[in-house]
Amino acid sequence: MAAPPSKPSSWAGIPAEERTRDRRQLLVAAAFELFGTEGDAATSVRAVCRSADLNARYFYESFVDRDELLGAVYDQVAGELAELLGTALLDAADDPSARTRAGIETVLRFLTDDPRRAKVLFTEGRGNPVLADRRRIARQALVESTAAVGQEELARLAGSPAGAARTAEVAATLFGGAMEELAEAWTAGRLGTDLDQVIDDATDLSMAIFERVADHP
Repeated sequence: MAAPPSKPSSWAGIPAEERTRDRRQLLVAAAFELFGTEGDAATSVRAVCRSADLNARYFYESFVDRDELLGAVYDQVAGELAELLGTALLDAADDPSARTRAGIETVLRFLTDDPRRAKVLFTEGRGNPVLADRRRIARQALVESTAAVGQEELARLAGSPAGAARTAEVAATLFGGAMEELAEAWTAGRLGTDLDQVIDDATDLSMAIFERVADHP
């Protein structure tokens, strides 16, 4: 998450829209820090305002309630990941293995570089209904985009076999659920400490499924 603006000693002379935007960024940054380190229970409106060094009335100029704030935190972290994923996939070599590896590596390194992100997107976020809804939407978007890419690859390799759309949808659904569990297991420390090996294993297993489908249309 980008660093928030420094809180000025006085808001005098700063345009109203800029003041509101900066205070909103301060609140989002404070909530990200609290949620990502101390957890959901510690991220109250009062605690966020205290951490941001802002009066509570400034909270309500940007957010209706805590749920809306946490949604903004999730959207910002998820948006950063989506941007990185898009760049990584565009930069990857034009073959399924390279793109699969680029996607897996981008997600796992993004979470590894800042464990607070994993709490927002996965561990702490799982128990919060607002964030759980956002996770479902994000997972479905991943499934749909993965299915579209998979169908294109199957058509290129196997000449649009019958049932390609269904097969691609099934494979994408498996991949989406597996990636979520992989990310959570890695950040929880259940997969050891060798990230490169985890990425290699995940890529190999994902490609084994793809190649099995491509060989048996």
